[in-house]
Order: sequence, then structure tokens, then C-alpha cells
Amino acid sequence: MGRRLAGTGGRACRAALTLLLVCLLAACGADEPAAPAGNDTDVMFLQMGLAQITEGDRVAELAEARAADPRIRAVAGELRGQWRTEHDTMRGWLEQWGRPLAADPSVGLHAGHGDLHSLREEDFEGLRALAGAEFDRAAVALLLGNLHNAMETIRMEAGGGSYPAAVDLAERMTEARQGQIQRLLALAAG
Repeated sequence: MGRRLAGTGGRACRAALTLLLVCLLAACGADEPAAPAGNDTDVMFLQMGLAQITEGDRVAELAEARAADPRIRAVAGELRGQWRTEHDTMRGWLEQWGRPLAADPSVGLHAGHGDLHSLREEDFEGLRALAGAEFDRAAVALLLGNLHNAMETIRMEAGGGSYPAAVDLAERMTEARQGQIQRLLALAAG
């Protein structure tokens, strides 16, 4: 009889431990509240912003290294620093939301917005072939075009984005881009 009680107690103890373990595992596996995700406009802003930053950085990298005018090198360096921060932020949100870093071009998500001029490989090749004042003029023109496209994308976010941090980023980008555009226009004017 003593053996039977010990056996029963052992089973009861194992059952209690198993129940406790199941409860602990269930608590550990409980879904955490999902991070708030943005709407389609937020996603489009981030995806297009990443593409524009990548394109612009290629021009700015060349300008920072090769521009004859030190003011152009300074603006290019400023742009590159700002773009690194923006790129990391945008990429982080898309990854956090489980969204692709670039839109599938066959889906048509960017219809009506995808017609913004993207830099082509020929643009980069042409820039690389130039030197001196010609290089400076071409680099400034390409950077201005890139910043103009960025402003269009930013306006889209400001008008239809729902993720507060992305809308705030767009507002900060507007202020920065406007100043950069003015500086580049002054350099282009001579």
C-alpha cells in the first residue's frame, strides 16, 4: 500500500509538473502585440525612398570623390550621411512589417507614382566619363533630379501615409531636401 501511494504521488507530481511546464510554454509562446504597420502609401513611400536613396547615393559618391567644386563635394557628403540614416530607418520599418524592400513591378502597386524618372545606367556611365566643370554640372543636375523625385514621393507620404513615424520622417525630409535643392540650384547658377 505504501508503494501504491508513492507511485500515485509520483504520477501526480509528474502530472503537476507537466501541467506547469505546458502553462509556462504557453505563456512564453503567447503572441506579442504586433508592431503597428503602415498602410500601402507608407509602404510605397519606404520602397520608393529606398530606391531613390540607392540611386542618389551612386551620384553623390562620385560627386563627393570627384567634384572640382568643394561646395559640391560638401553637399554630396551631407546627402550621403543623411541618406544612410534614412535608408536604415526605412529598411527597418519594412522588415519589421514583413514587407518587401522593393515593390514587385508586375503588381502595379506604384501605378501613378512609378513614372518618376529613375536614373539609368547610362546616366551613371555618362557622369563617370566627365571631368572638371562638366562633371560638376552633370552631377548637380542628376542630384537635383533625384531630390525632385524624392520630394514627389515625400508629398505622397505626407498626403496619405498613416504610420506617424513615417509621416514625421517625410516632414523632416521635406525640410532637409528643400535646403539641399536650394544649395544645389545656387551652385548650378554659378
